[in-house]
Amino acid sequence: MKQKLIARDKECETLRTVMQSDRSEFVIVCGRRRIGKTFLIDYFFDQTYDFTFVGSHRAKTATQLRNFARALMKHSGTKPKPFADWYDAFDALEDYLETLPTDRKKVIFIDEMPWIDTTRSDFVEALENFWNSWGNRREDIVFIASGSATSWMADNLIENQGGLHNRITQRLYLKPFTLKETEAYLKTKGFFWTRFDILRSYMLTGGIPYYLTLFDRKQSLAQNIDRLCFQDGGALRVEFDELYPALFGNVQNYLKVVDLLYKHKSGLTRSDISKGVKFNGKILTRVLKNLVQCNFIDKSSIFGKERTQVYRLVDHYTLFYYKFIANHNDKDSEWWSHNIDDDSVRSWQGRTFELICLQHHLQIKRALGISGIPTSVYTWQGREDKAKELPGGQIDMLIQRSDGVIHICEMKFSKKKFIITQDYEEKLRDRMAALERHIGKELALVHTFVTACGLASNVHSSLVHSEVTIDSLFDS
Repeated sequence: MKQKLIARDKECETLRTVMQSDRSEFVIVCGRRRIGKTFLIDYFFDQTYDFTFVGSHRAKTATQLRNFARALMKHSGTKPKPFADWYDAFDALEDYLETLPTDRKKVIFIDEMPWIDTTRSDFVEALENFWNSWGNRREDIVFIASGSATSWMADNLIENQGGLHNRITQRLYLKPFTLKETEAYLKTKGFFWTRFDILRSYMLTGGIPYYLTLFDRKQSLAQNIDRLCFQDGGALRVEFDELYPALFGNVQNYLKVVDLLYKHKSGLTRSDISKGVKFNGKILTRVLKNLVQCNFIDKSSIFGKERTQVYRLVDHYTLFYYKFIANHNDKDSEWWSHNIDDDSVRSWQGRTFELICLQHHLQIKRALGISGIPTSVYTWQGREDKAKELPGGQIDMLIQRSDGVIHICEMKFSKKKFIITQDYEEKLRDRMAALERHIGKELALVHTFVTACGLASNVHSSLVHSEVTIDSLFDS
């Protein structure tokens, strides 16, 4: 029985358009490691290609060429002569494709393309020649290139200034699953977890499809986390060592940015990042762009300083790894089960829930009934100015509406209904007053609470204008 495809509706619609077009198409499929690029293409085409080839990790050019020849023999039924270089390889591919019927699209899928382009390889130049001199001049070729190494895909395909400049006809960028899509996936695998447990699993996996495949439905969530993260050889215990190197060249530059942002949970501006990592210019631009593209970090505007962008580390697995695995010297293979109520775990859950809410701001807007109103989402960082008697403050999420209303979003994770105490009410009112002072203009400020299990009703909850629970975060 064919496995069900979860989400990816827009991507499939794009592929259908490609197959129906009246021109040859060069399609690239990008996304972070483990996001499901190969699965999507294999699913859509039912693993039926006119030619397909997968690059080999860390293999020399001679080995790659030999493997390419073997793949070509499998599809054509004819053993080609040994290839001296990639020009020979693409010439042989061209000769084979010209023997196929002309009344249909021919689909070529080359996966893990960055692995093919070894040191001193002429792969990119040969690919440019193949496409420009032959494929692009036809109307019946669909060439699909995929690879996890985002920096290579960007430099050599997307932003190619040579023979492939402006030749890419479609770009598919795969994003992590939303909470709703994660729930749908787990249901297809026979899981009967509550939404509360699915939310907590999302705090680790961030909706990365491969990570979800590692869960065992016969185990509780805590048992799964112990097995994957705290037992020797656990899949997510060792994942980090391969994650970033598989995606980025000059990986140390990327890790410097990730390390720095982990230490500054509220985010940093580009200027602050540059000072921290000691490099700038095109290198920093490329690093930040690729990290955003792969959903490892995000950027948001500061309210009142819309041109200033704040970058934050938002990849759930990376955050979990740094917090609990990187320096974990405890030999307890069931550490998570034994420390599920530890302060460090509760703190991590609270912060991660805030990130999940930020990533699901569209669902929050829908729950508030303001989907039809133009809005902007900001963070706010007000610096104290004693001379002007301006207090400082910080708010992770503001939703500004075009009708003059601003939702101050409070995101609270707890196992029971969240209780607003007198002290907390005073803190909220003081922060609202600080924001009003910094804004300096008439806008309606309202408190919106996003909680896991709801908000307890008491005398202090009267300041809350609107409330959103996790059921709304699971909305489509």
